[in-house]
Amino acid sequence: MRKPKPSKPSSILAGGARFANAQELLDFLPVDERALMEVLREFIISEAPDLKERLSFNILAYKGRRDVCFIWPASVLWGGKKTYDGVRFGFSHADLLDDPSGYLERGSRKQVYWRDLTQFTRADERMLRQLLREAVERDRERTAGLK
Repeated sequence: MRKPKPSKPSSILAGGARFANAQELLDFLPVDERALMEVLREFIISEAPDLKERLSFNILAYKGRRDVCFIWPASVLWGGKKTYDGVRFGFSHADLLDDPSGYLERGSRKQVYWRDLTQFTRADERMLRQLLREAVERDRERTAGLK
């Protein structure tokens, strides 16, 4: 009889850690990422209070009918290595949003776009407010069967 291989922590998560709630995630983060996460979290809650906050893949995701946006601190790794600094503010269905200035980064993605932030400037706040409002509206339209 073969012994089962010892399971190793998933490299897609924060060093194998699995957070039970948002506070555990915040407590895990370095001071600079934690401060930025708290600011972005408050921003989302104040701008889109109907969205439900949840942990998804160890990051904070915000959902209406479907996932609308997420905030992903760089210290929560995907694939075992850190690929950016700060916090990634992403939109789950950004392909439905109007972003003529190209504020959001797309990489090779078709649907999920993001902006990497090391600070939250007034310009970022203006752009993300506009995009978040539109994302919430697109989610409502999908709920109503309009799109």
